[in-house]
Amino acid sequence: MSKIVFTENAPAAIGPYSQALTVGNLVFTSGQIPIDPATGNVESHTIEGQTQQVCKNLAAVLESAGSSLEKVVKTTCFLSDMGNFAAFNQVYAQYFTGKPARSCVAVKELPKGVLAEVEAIAEI
Repeated sequence: MSKIVFTENAPAAIGPYSQALTVGNLVFTSGQIPIDPATGNVESHTIEGQTQQVCKNLAAVLESAGSSLEKVVKTTCFLSDMGNFAAFNQVYAQYFTGKPARSCVAVKELPKGVLAEVEAIAEI
């Protein structure tokens, strides 16, 4: 049986989905984009600033589910431009110190014109 996860410390879902679902001892997050939950806006226009906000949003969702960034086993990362790959990795590495499995792809565009989105699967 799955359980819906919600926290006010991350952006609310802007569509017919949940911030995350727990199933057994796993949590599956929806993709997080760099919306500041306090303002509802994208506050940074750099890949570094946006990646930091994405990671903070993911951490908040995972914490609400009883997990953490340290317990992430897999991420899927979406970048609007692979030219941002190195800068994205520098910030990402500061948050995902356990080096989970990962896929990283470039996409044509992301919601609200952001530069990065990340989803995660973690242990609880």
